[in-house]
Amino acid sequence: MAVTDQMPPAGNSPQAGTKKKDKTHWLYIMVIAAVVLGAAVGLLAPEVGKALKPLGTGFVALIKMLIGPVIFCTIVLGVGSIAKAATVGKVGGLALLYFITMSTFALAIGLVVGNIIHPGSGLKLEPYESGSGGGENSTVAFLLEMIPGDIPVLPTLVLALLVGFALQSMGKSGEPVLNAVKHIQAVVFRLMMMIMWAAPIGAFGAIAAVVGATGWAAIGSMAILMGAFYVTCALFIVVVLGSLLRLVTGLNIFLLLKYLAREYLLIFSTSSSESALPRLIAKMEHAGVSKPVVGITVPTGYSFNLDGTAIYLTMAALFVSTAMGMPMSLSEQIGLLVFMIIASKGAAGVTGAGLATLAAGLQSHRPELLDGMGVIVGIDKFMSEARALTNFTGNAVATLLIGKWTREIDMDQAKAVLAGSLPFDESSVEGH
Repeated sequence: MAVTDQMPPAGNSPQAGTKKKDKTHWLYIMVIAAVVLGAAVGLLAPEVGKALKPLGTGFVALIKMLIGPVIFCTIVLGVGSIAKAATVGKVGGLALLYFITMSTFALAIGLVVGNIIHPGSGLKLEPYESGSGGGENSTVAFLLEMIPGDIPVLPTLVLALLVGFALQSMGKSGEPVLNAVKHIQAVVFRLMMMIMWAAPIGAFGAIAAVVGATGWAAIGSMAILMGAFYVTCALFIVVVLGSLLRLVTGLNIFLLLKYLAREYLLIFSTSSSESALPRLIAKMEHAGVSKPVVGITVPTGYSFNLDGTAIYLTMAALFVSTAMGMPMSLSEQIGLLVFMIIASKGAAGVTGAGLATLAAGLQSHRPELLDGMGVIVGIDKFMSEARALTNFTGNAVATLLIGKWTREIDMDQAKAVLAGSLPFDESSVEGH
């Protein structure tokens, strides 16, 4: 996905940035309130809570409706981004190789942690099934059937890859089609954003239903997943990224975290690493990395280097499969890993794209697990900060590593900046 196409309004216009922040802020608060209220209803009135399950089912159906278009647009444009990055030579090729390697590693870590802690065990979630009799069930079934059906994921993925490569082989003559796909993608993501405003309703129904059916066990399982995810992300940053940074550049990860503290605060308040893109570019240049390396690595990394999202996708998939009482076999997990390596490249920049990617992975391997996604909708927002912070840190570390490998970084300046000897000039952000 062309993240840079979406960023200029937010990065160059203070009003646009504030508006985006306000929208995300209110949606976040509404989801939290819905989760708390749903849990309370499930505990105090279990039967009422279980009756609210169609709300979560309907929201998941809306997400399923857009899986095909999201996957098609992002993969077609993703292939174009790979080709563009590869044409810039050594920096682009090295960056892409690193991004694919780290994303695969992060996905594998999510699978390993998920198999160790078995999140969702004991919940025994069941898909919603409307009865043939009874006015209420018939009405609910009628309303759910109004939502368009989903498009098969794997054929869409294959078609998108073929179309992407075909357009690349056409060269200049294929650019009008790529631009048309960008416009279609904008419409699809606008629809996704509209659907995400219904997330509080879906979260309320899903959480009320699962808590009503299993009581405190559901709250405990969700807390375990969230806690394990946060701990995994923290260890990934400190141990994995920190070790790479120390071995390659000799720099300290904690000094880098301190240097980017203001950006972390911005990301935490918006639940999106995209809000800090212009500042990351400016700060990496201030840290001594050459402008060409920063200009290639950072924007490309925002689409292809999503370590936090990768960990989340595989852990969430295992949570759903375990909670549904349908654990994935090793072969299915490997297949899911391969699918996510490709599909996760489109899970950046737009609220809800991560949920769509998760739904696509489940549908492509175990379609019956999609009915368990309602619970993930309820706690997704609680994990969005960890995803965004991990993605952001991964791109910052990647920029320093690529700069070192290509000898396009002033190490003396980098050490001085991280040590605090060369303070960052805030006015330098305006040019980015």
